[in-house]
Amino acid sequence: MHIVNLHDRPALLPALAAAHVQAFGELLPDWTLPQAEQELRAQQRHAIPCTWLAEDDAGWLGSVSLLHDDHEQIRGWSPWLASLYVQPRGRGKGVGAQLVRHCVAQAAALGVSILYLYCEAPMVDWYLNLGWRVHTRLQLGPLAITVMAMETRQG
Repeated sequence: MHIVNLHDRPALLPALAAAHVQAFGELLPDWTLPQAEQELRAQQRHAIPCTWLAEDDAGWLGSVSLLHDDHEQIRGWSPWLASLYVQPRGRGKGVGAQLVRHCVAQAAALGVSILYLYCEAPMVDWYLNLGWRVHTRLQLGPLAITVMAMETRQG
């Protein structure tokens, strides 16, 4: 498995947009496939916002994004590790953890000192095991979420 920038795989953009709408549409019920595609087309290579894909010889396995804002109701913190998605065939194989580590490293390289993400309760322990800490808990639409933070650079 290796990780590439979305710019290196533009043909995958429609499939990735469809996967994101399916996976994250509950939070954004008015979000459409064309909007998701437009957002992914706006990704940059060496600046925020950017998206990376994990892939193997059979194709793409998952994705993660680094965004300035991840949801209109929580703009008090920035930037965000967002849209972590692993296809079913890649789950349980460390793909998500590698994508998270890659995003954190890229954020640090871009000068980000603190990175945020939000998740629902079942994923909190998973992120804690990757070195994240609980920042706050709040209600985001219909979901009770935990905002987590990580310092990307040491001292």
